[in-house]
Amino acid sequence: MKKPTFRKLRGYAFDPSLSLQLDTVLINDVIYKIDWEEVEEGPVGEYIEVVDYDPSVNTLYKPVNLNHPHILATDGIDPSEGNPQFHQQMVYAVAMTTIKNFESALGRKAIWSSREMTGTKSSFDKKYVQRLRIYPHALREANAYYSPHKKALLFGYFSSYSKDTTLSMPESVIFTCLSHDIIAHETAHALLDGMHQSFTYPTNPDVLAFHEAFADIVALFQHFTFPEVLKHQIAKTRGNLESQNLLGQLAQQFGKAIGLYSSLRDAIGETDKDTNTWKPKKPDPIAYNNLLEPHKRGGILVAIIFDAFISIYKRRVEDLLRIASGGSGLLSDGALHPDLVNRLAEEAAKSAAHVLKMCIRALDYCPTLDITFGDYLRAIITADVDLIDDDSRAYRLSFIESFRKWGIYPKGIKTLSVESLVYKPVNHETLQNEFSVLSKFLREFRENIIYLNNRRKIFEATDAFMGGKTVRLNRKKVVGLHKRLSTKFSGSTDFEKLTGLIFSEGWEKLGVRTSTAYKSENISSASFQVSSLKLANRVGYNGKIINHIILTLIQRCGVIYNKDEDDPIEPYVPNKVRDSGLDDNKKIIENGFDFRGSCTLIFDLDTLELKYSICKPLLDLDELKESGNRKLNKRRVKEQYEWLFERQEHDIYSAYFNGHSSNLNNEPFAFLHHTH
Repeated sequence: MKKPTFRKLRGYAFDPSLSLQLDTVLINDVIYKIDWEEVEEGPVGEYIEVVDYDPSVNTLYKPVNLNHPHILATDGIDPSEGNPQFHQQMVYAVAMTTIKNFESALGRKAIWSSREMTGTKSSFDKKYVQRLRIYPHALREANAYYSPHKKALLFGYFSSYSKDTTLSMPESVIFTCLSHDIIAHETAHALLDGMHQSFTYPTNPDVLAFHEAFADIVALFQHFTFPEVLKHQIAKTRGNLESQNLLGQLAQQFGKAIGLYSSLRDAIGETDKDTNTWKPKKPDPIAYNNLLEPHKRGGILVAIIFDAFISIYKRRVEDLLRIASGGSGLLSDGALHPDLVNRLAEEAAKSAAHVLKMCIRALDYCPTLDITFGDYLRAIITADVDLIDDDSRAYRLSFIESFRKWGIYPKGIKTLSVESLVYKPVNHETLQNEFSVLSKFLREFRENIIYLNNRRKIFEATDAFMGGKTVRLNRKKVVGLHKRLSTKFSGSTDFEKLTGLIFSEGWEKLGVRTSTAYKSENISSASFQVSSLKLANRVGYNGKIINHIILTLIQRCGVIYNKDEDDPIEPYVPNKVRDSGLDDNKKIIENGFDFRGSCTLIFDLDTLELKYSICKPLLDLDELKESGNRKLNKRRVKEQYEWLFERQEHDIYSAYFNGHSSNLNNEPFAFLHHTH
């Protein structure tokens, strides 16, 4: 018997509060269509495992059985604030929706970030994480967060403490696991961590702000996947999505329950606390320089992306409005015709889907650490140019214009145009032979995993290719990627110019450790990490197909920054660098920290050529190319030093990370998401 295509599950489009309002009661209860998979009680599926244990009352709630005939016949359990089994169903439905949106945009299976293995002989060993755990009732507080350490989503519940009783009933229990926006937000954090684990290192004010903003963007644009909600809001706003509406708000119930006048965050406007009236958000170039708290700073990026969406949507509906208004473009008073509402909703849904895919696809074109909002703009534009030849609706210009309004510009470009923003193709004539061999190796990697559907096998095959071990290809033993790079490019100044990382002799003098991975084979090389190896098979809207391999490298060196000296950078090499600025005895080295660099190499497998090299260089590339001198990148060292050591004492980063804290690798979001 043929399996069903979808599993239909009931849930909230937003959160329970909208089901208690006459205006939204008919649109808030929706049916999620989840790709069919065999699930166990929990639910437990291929990607996630719901574990409903409440430690505050020491209770393990009975897991829901989504295969029960009654549940299958009624499209899931009816929405209920008091039924733990519905809570389990809700987190499963929203998390799986978010995962599938990622996979559709990226052109590959989603894989969670791995666990680092400790106490093993090999420095390359990583433990595969099959499922992300979700705890619907993990906390008795107004908080929810993704835990990189536990590889889990933890949702809290709490009693409302809003002073305005017209917004939220006093002492009513609020469950964060019943908010679509909060679930999607936390799932997006986990998916982003699976792609870029170094995005939790706050080396500049944009890093954690980007994590928060990107998670909000995903939750926001998933609102447009609910047809009835979209039509309702189109009709209510008469097609003007710049006016106040539900689609641009996040976590309404949560925001009101903790004493805010409106939603937790709003992409298109805000409520004036003095007048209790809503007003549209206007671009403020000064805000980017002044707002450092991650959510507030991230709100700038969310507003930018939403503004780009509005511009795209307006152009897509111009003809419809002209037809409906007899050519004037001004609609007459009264309710919109249902046919017009349907067409406007269709264009809004298409625009939102395109924008969300552009935002997700761009992640492959981002530097793998130290990201800035300007870097993200370049990634969006480059990824779109790669896949879409004809930008007839000016999507790219819409993004550029929105970033410009907020005064955000990438570093290292002369003009703000598509041509300037797109990363330039790499000229690697001096490394032609080495890259020709490397490209063939990567093509064999593609051939070995392209037909794999099992996520564990994809991870294991990728991990084998990345590491220093010898792997078997077509009955031949072939050297793994890390060892291949160590031997092929050790001592290569040309590879240094390409990546901005340190590979030629004397790396110890620049604060980089010597790799001990191949000590028994008498291979001497600089220590570095093959951070990720990913395949992208994507099809554009015009049928264009791209086949890329994305390889990311990370390297770090110890530096001491003496800002008052003429030559302020002093490299140092502890025997083992455990945490930022710590030696083996865990003594803090004054003004010392780990300075990290990275390079993202994108290969076109159709031409077997390296297409892009996206660097956050350790080296000063201008100095290296002009004079051949190998010096650390003074600008990046200075910027990271100032951010780590010269912030205000009350700043959130100083309070939690303190420049040296081992918490950097543990729970960065637990504190950030706490309402206090």
